[in-house]
Amino acid sequence: MRKIPRVMSTQHPDNVSLPFFAETPDMSGEDEIQEAYYAFSHLGCDEQMWDSEGKEVDDFVVKKLLTRYSHFFKERRLGEDCFLTLRVPNPSVEREEAKILVEALESIPRSMDAACLFYGEGCKPPIFEVILPMTTCARELNRVYYFYRHFISEKQYQPIYEGDITLAEWVGEFRPESIQVIPLFEDIPSMLRAQEILEEYLQDKDFPYLRVFLARSDPALNYGSVAAVLANKLALRRLQDLASRLGIEIYPILGAGSPPFRGNLSPATVEQVLREYPCVETFTVQSAFKYDHPIEEVISAIKKIHNFVRYPLEEFDENLATMTIEKTSEEYQRLIEGLAPLVNRVARDIPRRRMRKLHVGLFGYSRSLGRVTLPRAIGFCGACYSLGLPPEILGLNALEPAELSDLRHLYRGLEADLSRALQYFNFRVLELLPQEVRQAVIQALEVVNTLPLEVQPDPVHQEVTSRILSRLRQKDPGNLSDLIVEAAYRRRFLG
Repeated sequence: MRKIPRVMSTQHPDNVSLPFFAETPDMSGEDEIQEAYYAFSHLGCDEQMWDSEGKEVDDFVVKKLLTRYSHFFKERRLGEDCFLTLRVPNPSVEREEAKILVEALESIPRSMDAACLFYGEGCKPPIFEVILPMTTCARELNRVYYFYRHFISEKQYQPIYEGDITLAEWVGEFRPESIQVIPLFEDIPSMLRAQEILEEYLQDKDFPYLRVFLARSDPALNYGSVAAVLANKLALRRLQDLASRLGIEIYPILGAGSPPFRGNLSPATVEQVLREYPCVETFTVQSAFKYDHPIEEVISAIKKIHNFVRYPLEEFDENLATMTIEKTSEEYQRLIEGLAPLVNRVARDIPRRRMRKLHVGLFGYSRSLGRVTLPRAIGFCGACYSLGLPPEILGLNALEPAELSDLRHLYRGLEADLSRALQYFNFRVLELLPQEVRQAVIQALEVVNTLPLEVQPDPVHQEVTSRILSRLRQKDPGNLSDLIVEAAYRRRFLG
């Protein structure tokens, strides 16, 4: 049985501070090669997501790592002790990037050749798993799985032309023969059907295990923070049942970021998140986790994740969870329509931290006012915090105080998450909100204040966000980037 990684370093651009090795404020190819080595060698991560979605990716990452840092990778073998996992575009959704999937998969055998030159014949594949984002059905997973087998691996047995040598005889073998596809579920309907999708995908395969990736940021962006937490827990509970029924090991990955809205996984909150999701095998540490805290705290927190022994998620009231998702997400989506113009205005001045194509997602629900466009989750979260409006509270006005109190039995970290978020609330934001949104936020605060929260308002953050709000009242606010960064340094995350 292979080693299953516990800590996945990712390239999510949610950091405000720059790592010491970054050559430019928006990291790109060579910086990310060094980042992967740094995550393995200094921080103690045992997996690096290599993201080819939305940006130009270096397909020679394995060759560069092995040649530049040979001393390290002789001791810690790539593909056995530490792992590179490709995140590829989903052609069903990202049509303009569809062929990048082909390029990424084609690079896997070439990476194998580089590893064999370094380690010798018989080495393990340095890359053998890919993450498929926005998975909604088994057919999407099968297309990636079988495309690799039929059009990349098995083509080695075809003659160049009739009567000639095979492709493998000409250019060498194409290994590995097959890959594992990790579904990444990012919308709540697919998340709640994950067990059905995976059961269909596994029908014709004899895998000893399966890794499954549950997003935390995008569900929060589209349905609200509470709905995202509950959907994650429902999916995890159902995946436990599926694993037991099929007799297969399922290893969940949780994609949590630093803000409470995106998962509240920071060096200071690791133990709380482990208690919330005890059945998760692999946790992501995103850029803010790695670069916005003292390195000693980062290394210590990563060690805690490695040392944690996972255990099953306890039983909970799934009907209550489903009802709460429906109530809060419907209200959250209603409020977002009125909030979108203000959020988009602030988000355009949030600095990039990675050289990637601007990733603007369509907020996918139809209303009488048409469709609403929002930045991706990091930009949205950063904009809300820069306004002094923690997005965690949006939609909570749909709950009665008793319902919110009952929610604590499903969402153990509710009070801690809200306490952390509300220290950055600035009452002056109410003056800029549309009347309907303002009333809902006031009502949400009244409901939330029935909980025994420990909120200590951050006066420095309030002063900076007050300056942002004052600028936004002007006809031409100008560029807000400097103030946005100043507030983000205080929070220790950009968005």
